[in-house]
Amino acid sequence: METMELKGLIPQGFADNARVWIYQSSRAFIEKEEREVNEQLYQFYTQWQAHGAPVKGWAKLLFRQFIVILADETDVEVSGCSTDSSVRVVKSLERQYDVNFFDRMMITFLVKNKSEMLPFSQVQYALDKGYINKDTLIFNNVVTTKQELLEKWLVPLSESWLASKVSIPEMQ
Repeated sequence: METMELKGLIPQGFADNARVWIYQSSRAFIEKEEREVNEQLYQFYTQWQAHGAPVKGWAKLLFRQFIVILADETDVEVSGCSTDSSVRVVKSLERQYDVNFFDRMMITFLVKNKSEMLPFSQVQYALDKGYINKDTLIFNNVVTTKQELLEKWLVPLSESWLASKVSIPEMQ
């Protein structure tokens, strides 16, 4: 997924420093679920408020597996309460679809243009066996701004936070 392709998924008109939250599902959603989730996210962000003022927000399920929430704080700053309301929506979706959006030990890679999840504990094994390598793209869910989302959400393993946590074998 190139930055240009990602740009088409993210709405225009949000500041580069708009805040981003990414929640990775423990499984991919089927098409029907994706429509339902996106409808609920739309209902949430069109009514999102911080201390009574409307938040310029956006949320969508991307790649059928990641809820991405944006908040442009140029005019209205997102408060703790308004952040909590976004988490409540995600937790509600978790219960509704029997998924986990808060398991930070699952790492998602893009392998042959498909998202593949691995428990953190198996990443080294996958590297050693050649299933993934330093160039395999990883979903870097720790990005915090729109600009980072566009430039650093999907990066080669060697350029991600994960690189310092594993031993990357030398290429054959």
